Amino acid sequence: MQSLPLFHRIAGQPVIVLGEGPAAEPKRRLVERAGGEVIDTIELGWSRGARLAFVALDSQAANEEAAKRLKARGVLVNVVDRPDLCDFTTPSILERDPVLVAIGTGGASAGLAKQLRLRLESLLPATLGTLAESLQSAREKLRARWPSPADRRQALDVALGPGGALDPLREESADAVEGWLDGAETEKPLGHAIIALRSANPDDLTLREARLLGSADVLLVGQGIPQAILDRARADALRRPLPYEGELPKGLVVELRRN
Repeated sequence: MQSLPLFHRIAGQPVIVLGEGPAAEPKRRLVERAGGEVIDTIELGWSRGARLAFVALDSQAANEEAAKRLKARGVLVNVVDRPDLCDFTTPSILERDPVLVAIGTGGASAGLAKQLRLRLESLLPATLGTLAESLQSAREKLRARWPSPADRRQALDVALGPGGALDPLREESADAVEGWLDGAETEKPLGHAIIALRSANPDDLTLREARLLGSADVLLVGQGIPQAILDRARADALRRPLPYEGELPKGLVVELRRN
């Protein structure tokens, strides 16, 4: 992974957009759609404290000069059709407000990112945003029912998983949060699973193994486990070597072993 995906809050903030015409207009609309204030000169952007800039001028020389000036002042820059000059790229966005799915290719192919978004559009229900808002509204009830973050995360993993009570790919899940909370179990047993790797290729993981790896709170890692496999796990999962004799926190524990 050569880029760190981030969601940058720009509502009410100045963002520099340089240029006119078909290359610059989509950037203006993108900034305005996110609630940002479009600034069309470098000097005014600097005086207003802008931290992001989109550059779409008429010539490559002008783009390079503008990018150089902006970067010298610490502004993060996106230059249209020049990934070599970009500090960040803009993904293809699938919006189910407040859920955003951003698909990027590191500037390799905007067309590929668009087609992936269009495929996902048909898979993700329009009610996905409502489900997110319902879960946000239920935060205090969730904390009350499962005071332990590990227990809370495990309960949500089960409910939001394929076929679960709140499966996000089902439209009716948006209205099921309260009913799920009323009927959910208050205690969850400590989960424990073993994944015996058949190869160093993460694509060889079964769907079940990939879900376990992505949900695990604790990883017990055997000798010689490839980094490509570990990259499929949660970044905040606790990692310990195998064998491990100490006490582990409650949560889903997955052992990674070589077959």
